[in-house]
Amino acid sequence: MFNNLRELIASMPDEKACRDYMIKQRWNGNIVCPYCGFSKVYVIEGGKRFKCGDRYNCAKKFSVQTKTFFEASNLPLTKWLPAIYFITANKKGISSYQLAKHIGTSQKSAWFMLHRIRESLKDNSNEQLGKNDFVEADMTFVGGKIQNLSNKKRKEVAEHRNNNFNKTTVLGITERNGNSVLIALPKTYGNYIDATIKQKVEFAAKVVTDEGPEFLRLTDNFHHTTVNHGKNEFARLQFHTNSIEGVFSHFKRMVIGTYHQLSRKHLQAYCNEFAYRFNTRNIKDSSRFELTLKNIECRLTYKQLVYGEDKKESSTEIKRDIQS
Repeated sequence: MFNNLRELIASMPDEKACRDYMIKQRWNGNIVCPYCGFSKVYVIEGGKRFKCGDRYNCAKKFSVQTKTFFEASNLPLTKWLPAIYFITANKKGISSYQLAKHIGTSQKSAWFMLHRIRESLKDNSNEQLGKNDFVEADMTFVGGKIQNLSNKKRKEVAEHRNNNFNKTTVLGITERNGNSVLIALPKTYGNYIDATIKQKVEFAAKVVTDEGPEFLRLTDNFHHTTVNHGKNEFARLQFHTNSIEGVFSHFKRMVIGTYHQLSRKHLQAYCNEFAYRFNTRNIKDSSRFELTLKNIECRLTYKQLVYGEDKKESSTEIKRDIQS
């Protein structure tokens, strides 16, 4: 067990040490075929790869990186493992420019690395909030400032009289002294907020929000209480939204202090990154690092990241995303 980045690098100075560590973390030292789950495997290529022992049904070759976000990467594990430590240990994350300087790679490669790591930070559990304490929900806005818009866009803002024009809405749900969830909402979210809270919060839980019209229908499924911020009511006995506003303050520090600007397209990945660190805030950096390595069995290709389902996106938008 290591306690800091220096000890991590010292304990895994070469590829063999990194592979041995990954084998221990992924398979608890007992290698199994990632394709079929067969437990008998053969060591080939000096330990760099393995071959499934089920010669009749599988017999495929694989490595410790197969079927993980490391797969098909030309970068060595001696760069991947410090990158995982940087993004999980730094409270405000790390930019692709800074990571590229730290590990000695290009900014574009570092950007892709970070997004592949973020893919493993998704919360895929079905655990709901509200079992132990009050749940608070609120919304915040992420996006460009009006003074940075063109004159045409400023005119549109003036006509609509909407200061949140060109911003992305983020829904935040947090259990007091518990976990949080951040969801980047689509442009027209309609009943999406109700459906999301029903999915993430236990039925009949105690939910506190402000008096926004988006939360009015929550009384049908929860013990819903509101505080009227418009009348300077910020707390009434145990009813307040101070916890979720505190979460938003940390989230905004990450955005402003590290990433500066986030595209609507990739905003959810950054929300997942923040929520992962926040929800594991009570464990050590080394424990969070090992926990991350338990969830590496996911894959994100460059085409999926850049194009998604819509492959007609302009090269200008792609370049802007990569440099953010």
